Amino acid sequence: MSSPDPQVRAARNQSTSSASPAARGPVVAVTGAACGVGALLTERLAASDEVKQVLAIDERRGECAAAQWHILDVRDPAIADKLRGADVVVHLALDLDLETDAAARTAYNVRGTQTVLTAAAAAGVHRVVLCTSAMVYGALPDNELPLSEDAELRATAEATGVGDLLEIERLARRAPRAHPGLNVTVVRPAVLVGGTDTALTRYFESPRLLVVAGSRPAWQFCHVEDLCSALEYAVLEKVDGELTVGCDGWLEQEEVEELSGIRRMELPSAVALGAAARLHRIGLTPSPAGDLAYTMYPWVVSGSRLHDAGWRPQYTNEEVLAELLEEVSGRHTVAGRRLGRKDATAAGAAGATVALLGAAAVVRRARKARRRI
Repeated sequence: MSSPDPQVRAARNQSTSSASPAARGPVVAVTGAACGVGALLTERLAASDEVKQVLAIDERRGECAAAQWHILDVRDPAIADKLRGADVVVHLALDLDLETDAAARTAYNVRGTQTVLTAAAAAGVHRVVLCTSAMVYGALPDNELPLSEDAELRATAEATGVGDLLEIERLARRAPRAHPGLNVTVVRPAVLVGGTDTALTRYFESPRLLVVAGSRPAWQFCHVEDLCSALEYAVLEKVDGELTVGCDGWLEQEEVEELSGIRRMELPSAVALGAAARLHRIGLTPSPAGDLAYTMYPWVVSGSRLHDAGWRPQYTNEEVLAELLEEVSGRHTVAGRRLGRKDATAAGAAGATVALLGAAAVVRRARKARRRI
């Protein structure tokens, strides 16, 4: 299913509250403003009658001509000067790329967040909005359906980027104590879809959907435009605190398979987790075994605080899944590793287990390549 016409989306995502004159609205700084969610939010805020001005911060200039651009790394303490005059900062300069070196990714994400929080306080900013993920709750067999915002964060650092997100959450809790007068709002989206590339979106690029025997998956998505509208609610102080955002409800694994038309391959837990760990350990796949937990157990969130404030998602889980399937059409992934069309055909011919985990075909190919060197 294709996404709605942009004008239709803009109309149905517009806030229902009455607009205030721009002169009385906040000045909002957005980090990571040149691409992804940051670019979408920058455009949205710049077009809002409820926002006085948008300060866009990134290492390169983006396309929003209505914003005032500052080109610098968010880890640079000079960012404090660029934030002077801002009322709210939305920090979206995060690196969660599967291919980024893990140590470099953590250094950027954690140091960047520390610097932005400190700089915001020094510049007199009164609110910082951070974006992590609902993954911080952890994917566990005894999770409630859905999880409330106040549920314990039980994730571990075993999945891609989750360790960084947990540290950002810790920084968010500490910041108001370290910097009195600074309010911090944290937004935690479900599986984010819309120009994103994560271990969870790559799950739908595989020739078969891996289902671990005895697991109980529950799928909840969040469209990037719904995330941006939720972030706008936080910017305009219509809601604060710790917020979760996603489509209403969830899809069971059987519903996902029926909607996607992709058949499952069910494997014992020891086989799936063991193969994933080995492939990641020898560097053949970007996703650690911990990523599998998020396809095994539920981590659905309620979004109750946003709902209480009058916010509603504009997309359903079915619509977002359809858009995701359209985005990944033609891509081929085995065990989180992108393959060319020829490789994908060979993997499919090697059998369903190999197609899902890539163990035999990928390892053999790597060994042959090493012998030729």
